[in-house]
Amino acid sequence: MKQYQGAVSRAQGKHFEEYIDLSLRYYEQRGEAVVEKTPEPMRPTKDLGNGKFIAYYEKAAQPDYKGTLKGGRAVVFEAKYTHSAQMEQSRVTREQAARLDDHLAAGAMCFVVAGFGSGDVFRIPWEVWRDMKTHFGHKYATPEELEAYKVPLGRNGVLLLLD
Repeated sequence: MKQYQGAVSRAQGKHFEEYIDLSLRYYEQRGEAVVEKTPEPMRPTKDLGNGKFIAYYEKAAQPDYKGTLKGGRAVVFEAKYTHSAQMEQSRVTREQAARLDDHLAAGAMCFVVAGFGSGDVFRIPWEVWRDMKTHFGHKYATPEELEAYKVPLGRNGVLLLLD
C-alpha cells in the first residue's frame, strides 16, 4: 500500500510541476521571464540499456526552479504539493533552505509554490515560509492561512505565478 501511495504522490507532484512549467512558458512567450526547472545532478552507476540506468544524486537538492525576470532580477523557487490539509515547513530540505537564503541575500525573488489537492496554489515568500512559526504559530500552513498568497488564474487557466 505504501508503494502505491508513493507512486500516486510522485505522479501528482509531477503533474503539479507540469502545471508550473506551463505557466513559465506563458511568461517566456510574452518576453517577461525565462525560468527553468533545475535538473538534479545524478551520477549513473549502471547502464540497464534502452536509455535506462541506475543512478544516485551527487549532491544535496537545489531549489526546483531558477531564472530571470525581465529587467534582470533573478527568481528562485521551490515547488511543493500535498493532498493533506496542511503543508509542512519541513518539506523544504535544509540544503534547499540554505540555497534559498543565499539567493535571497543576493537579491533574488525567492518563494515556495505550494499546491493543495483542492486545486489551490499559493506563492509564499521565502521569508514567510522560513519563519512559519512566527507567522502562523506553527511549522505548517493551511490553505486558509495562506489565502493572502493565493495565485490567481489567467483567462486561459494558466497560473499567474510571476504577476
